[in-house]
Amino acid sequence: MEIALEVLGIAAVVVAVSGLADRLRFSAPLLLLLVGVGASYIPFIDEPVLTSEVVLLGFLPPLLYSAAIRTSIIDFRHNLRPIAYLSVLLVVITALGVGLVTWWLLPVSFPIALALGAVVAPPDAVAATSIARSVGLPRRVVTILEGESLVNDATAITCLRVAIAAIGGTFSIADAGLGFLIALVGGVAVGLAVGLLAALIRVRVRRPVYDTAISFMVPFAAYLPAEELGYHESHGSGVIAVVTAGLLLGHKSQIIQSGQSRLNERVNWGTIQFLLENTVFLLIGLQARRTVLALGASPLSGGQIAGFCLAVLATVVVLRMAWVFLMRISLFRRRRDNDDDEVKVPWQATLVVGWAGLRGVVTLAAVLLIPDNEFTHEIRPVLIFAAMVVTFSTLLLQGLTLPPLVRKLRLRGPDARSDALQAATVLTTSTTAALKALEDLSGSADNPEVVTRVRDRLNAGPERLWERLGDHSNRETPAEAYRRLRLQTLQVQRDAVLKVRSNGTVDHEVVEEVLDSFDIEESMLTISGERADEIDEADDEVRTPVDPIGPCQHLEDAPTEVEPIGDGRCLDCVREGTTPVHLRICLACGNVGCCDSSVGRHADKHFHAEKHKVMRSFEPGEDWRWCYVDERLG
Repeated sequence: MEIALEVLGIAAVVVAVSGLADRLRFSAPLLLLLVGVGASYIPFIDEPVLTSEVVLLGFLPPLLYSAAIRTSIIDFRHNLRPIAYLSVLLVVITALGVGLVTWWLLPVSFPIALALGAVVAPPDAVAATSIARSVGLPRRVVTILEGESLVNDATAITCLRVAIAAIGGTFSIADAGLGFLIALVGGVAVGLAVGLLAALIRVRVRRPVYDTAISFMVPFAAYLPAEELGYHESHGSGVIAVVTAGLLLGHKSQIIQSGQSRLNERVNWGTIQFLLENTVFLLIGLQARRTVLALGASPLSGGQIAGFCLAVLATVVVLRMAWVFLMRISLFRRRRDNDDDEVKVPWQATLVVGWAGLRGVVTLAAVLLIPDNEFTHEIRPVLIFAAMVVTFSTLLLQGLTLPPLVRKLRLRGPDARSDALQAATVLTTSTTAALKALEDLSGSADNPEVVTRVRDRLNAGPERLWERLGDHSNRETPAEAYRRLRLQTLQVQRDAVLKVRSNGTVDHEVVEEVLDSFDIEESMLTISGERADEIDEADDEVRTPVDPIGPCQHLEDAPTEVEPIGDGRCLDCVREGTTPVHLRICLACGNVGCCDSSVGRHADKHFHAEKHKVMRSFEPGEDWRWCYVDERLG
């Protein structure tokens, strides 16, 4: 009963404090950390003990898996070099650097000092992703930080195992190298095996509840065998196994899962991730008083302990900043960049990546793995306290200063309007392919009205996205009007069905099926509305994305500016008495027309009539161009 009440109380605090943080526009993880520290000093609160087993077996696998299935394996591969530099090389360098500082300042052997270095070396996956996404960092910076946080725990734990094996024994470079090799190869092998097996099973499972249940087992099915797989003192990496399985299944989700299964999994894992990652920060704070009290048995004075902890903290921060700036060209050069050309390195992004080395729960959990024996007994509380100081200081110091630093450096995160432009381009390409296929799929036996409805439904998707662009502050777009009216009519339908349910004249299962269909449609309309609100709050200037498959000859040959015909309005709309949505100008003749969301679709009609290949947006702050022939953006 006491354990159940503790779990309930922790969950309630997490939800309440997170809600308060949203209202205050403050980071929920940091607020939970502060609440945990304060609560640890309240006499009647019996704070739960955070053990290494609870974190490494209970929290780490599902948190890593939930992050991995949302990470693009394509982006991960494209950024493999910077991820490896940060998650492997930097972790090893930090472990060695902190180990040398500890060896110099404390009366301990080098293996014990290296163990502490391995403990404080890896930035935390939860801290990095939660802070990075909330402050609106550029998407590639977030990808690098997320990729680093997915892998660096494996490097750190392997270093820690090597150090622990050497405590009271012998240290061998060969053993360390073998440990890293077994951790990497074993983790990848187990992760691939579990991921492929899960994919084979899930592709045959059609019921979403079964599919989601299988996904809950995957992180533990990957982590546990990998940790048991080993040779002598070396073991495979459960962290790498979980990340490998998660990346694989996330990449294959569109093939092996149904749409309903993907929706269920997204909601369920989103809830699990919210509860676990926020609980982690609360539990970190709750360890404060117990860790401080344990220092009473230390042979070192308070001044010595404070100086040592500050030295470790400074080493961790300085080594990361120095490494990131020294390797900045390699970190930010893309694969397609020409090595012979000068690479323009964004120093603002370099500074943010260097400052984003927040430590978290893995540091506090890993330090508990240092054995309490004759070699470590007297100094172990100091090592635990140093790990706590590094964790708390980086979370508070760097976590609180990172958002204002990003704003001060004017780093621009993902732009909602530019994202809408890319989404409209992708959806237009897919819609064109579907419309061509519809001509082949529909036969004489198909009702023409049904074919027309399908064609209109296909066209509605790109039209909804294209009309998000432009200035609509003074008028409601057709999609906004549809969303408003459909939500209102959905509520009327729902009220009517609820009356039927209260009468008891229709079976409950039938009523629930109808209500479920309303919920699905309402959620789609709500998500669309939220995205539209983000676009309204975005910058005035729309940044045109670079086409990854290279330039379009029609776009290269077309001019960037032409004089508009008339007064800059859609003259066809004026003549027909219709309302235009998002104006475009033909770069061949200067004709101004409206997009396909307008009643007249005059820009599209002008292309089909005149065969002028390229048009440009005629809206303020938008300079993107569109090739009708190749369906390319530029």
